[in-house]
Amino acid sequence: MPANDNLAVRLMVEFAERTGLVSNAKSPDRYLWTDAFAVCNFLELFARTGEPKYREYAIRLIDQVHQVLGRYRQDDVRHGWISGLNEETGRLHPTAAGLRIGKPLKERQKAEPFDERLEWDRDGQYFHYLTKWMHALCQTAVIANKSEYARWAGELAAAAFQRFRCVSHSGGDGLIGIYWKMSTDLSRPLVSAIGLHDVLDGFITFREVKSAMADLSVATEMSKITTAIASLSPLCQHRDWTTDDPLGLGGLLFDACALCQLLNPNSHADVDLLEALLDSCTYGLASFVRAGYLTKAVSNRLAFRELGLAIGLKAVSAIAHTIEERQSHFENRSGLSRSIGLLQRYMPIGDEIIGAWLAYVEHRDKSWRAHQDINEVMLATALIPNTFLSISRALPQQKL
Repeated sequence: MPANDNLAVRLMVEFAERTGLVSNAKSPDRYLWTDAFAVCNFLELFARTGEPKYREYAIRLIDQVHQVLGRYRQDDVRHGWISGLNEETGRLHPTAAGLRIGKPLKERQKAEPFDERLEWDRDGQYFHYLTKWMHALCQTAVIANKSEYARWAGELAAAAFQRFRCVSHSGGDGLIGIYWKMSTDLSRPLVSAIGLHDVLDGFITFREVKSAMADLSVATEMSKITTAIASLSPLCQHRDWTTDDPLGLGGLLFDACALCQLLNPNSHADVDLLEALLDSCTYGLASFVRAGYLTKAVSNRLAFRELGLAIGLKAVSAIAHTIEERQSHFENRSGLSRSIGLLQRYMPIGDEIIGAWLAYVEHRDKSWRAHQDINEVMLATALIPNTFLSISRALPQQKL
């Protein structure tokens, strides 16, 4: 087994033991973002090793996330499924009202003043965490050929769009964006700001959900998801997506890779969007390099944010391969080739990031341990990114 695979196995097995996935001696410790990446990692380990236990870990993790994050916290005065469904029905529809983030502190109550620092540690729901979970469910649905996972992804997509949508109250009721953070019961925004990339994330992920549902003949919420896609589409056109945040850049590259796989060959808008995404990534990476981010002291850096970029850069080869193989679908645009050429020059940065943080797996200092689960799961994804970067079926292993 290659060294990267061996390390990924070690990281994911330790994560499973540490967070109560495979140990009855510990209550499950679940966090939605990390667990979404972890599901994809376990599915990828199953694909690489053929060992059924890794697929079982993925399925067990999904069940734990729904049982823990689909319910109110133990220190909440409310109890049961956050959907309000009874026990039996809630188990059948665990994502019907979204899923909690899994933060250490309770969400801010209505009467409590807003504290930006504390808000990062308070519970609630994030749209961009929900879309990552939809992706994990879709990959599990297709790989395990089980329609209930696609249905859960569809129910989650419908609930998320309905409750997170921000509409104009002055010039009609049209959609203007997606709220950054909502309360656990999705009744009110906890942070009323609109996420920079959430409309893009929703537009692409909802298309993935629709595709998985169609593949597995799931009709539940299909019309709502189709409507959501149509509503989000105009908000994704003629936008500047540029950011120099490493995790944000990684997210743009995730989305570009997914769009390549979902692209409608009859849609000029899809090709326009892909071109805009890749252009934004080239500008953002140039700014990231100029800022000297990777030369800063480790104490001023966050591994998981950099690893998000490393994972995204792993997608560049797959994007280039897809464009080359399906040139007619991409209208033979020279701008795409130019952007790919520029992005390929930045690919070594991904390997540099991975190499820089590998040492911390062996010598876990205080800063590493503060974010150990998310750091190590995302490091594993950077080492074996295929399932995470795929839609429906695995991308060619040699292309990543």
